Amino acid sequence: MMLPDKRGARRVSFERAVPANMMAIDGTWQRACTVKDVSDSGAKLIVGGPVLGLPFKEFFLVLSSTGLACRRCELAWVNGSEIGVAFMRHGHTKATKAMIAVSHPQ
Repeated sequence: MMLPDKRGARRVSFERAVPANMMAIDGTWQRACTVKDVSDSGAKLIVGGPVLGLPFKEFFLVLSSTGLACRRCELAWVNGSEIGVAFMRHGHTKATKAMIAVSHPQ
């Protein structure tokens, strides 16, 4: 369902949240999450497990099991287990070896 958000961007809400993973830029941590809604500029995520203590300033939102579909994000807000992220616009993100390794553990 398309909903306007406070910033005027069209936002798509999912009836069932879409499974994804958050991963550190350097691949040192990973956390399961679900995408609750998304727009061109960002998304609302539900994080599995505690949020406090993780360095969420910048990370990848990995949308595919191969790690090839991802967006570089920065934290916008936290509300309990829900977080808002803004998609970074520094060009297209290519999958890194760390992302592929985390997505496909040996």
